[in-house]
Amino acid sequence: MNEVQDYILNREGQQKQLLQYLHDQLMKYPDVSCKIRYRIPFYKRKNWFCYLNPKKDGSVEMAFTNGKALSNEQGLLDAKDRQQITGVTLKRLDEIPHQSIIQIIQEALLVDEAMSL
Repeated sequence: MNEVQDYILNREGQQKQLLQYLHDQLMKYPDVSCKIRYRIPFYKRKNWFCYLNPKKDGSVEMAFTNGKALSNEQGLLDAKDRQQITGVTLKRLDEIPHQSIIQIIQEALLVDEAMSL
């Protein structure tokens, strides 16, 4: 088991379920790795492109480091007054827009690839 799995397993309830779901989605892609940085899970392919930020209210923000470069066609991403990062805050596993999350991850990986050229 790695440090990110340990991190997730030490969470409780809905937050644990959200983190596990998002982690599983991110790790489906080839060459994606994860590591605890700044005390939260970060994900990398060529560059660090995403992180999962658990909130005190039990929600989890899935944030993208190059979020401003994403199209946000789904209308889910919020910059929250940040210059580069955008994210989507999820509160319950049964309310996750699964297809939209997958589309955002795929686009973030394409942006990550383009920025590495």
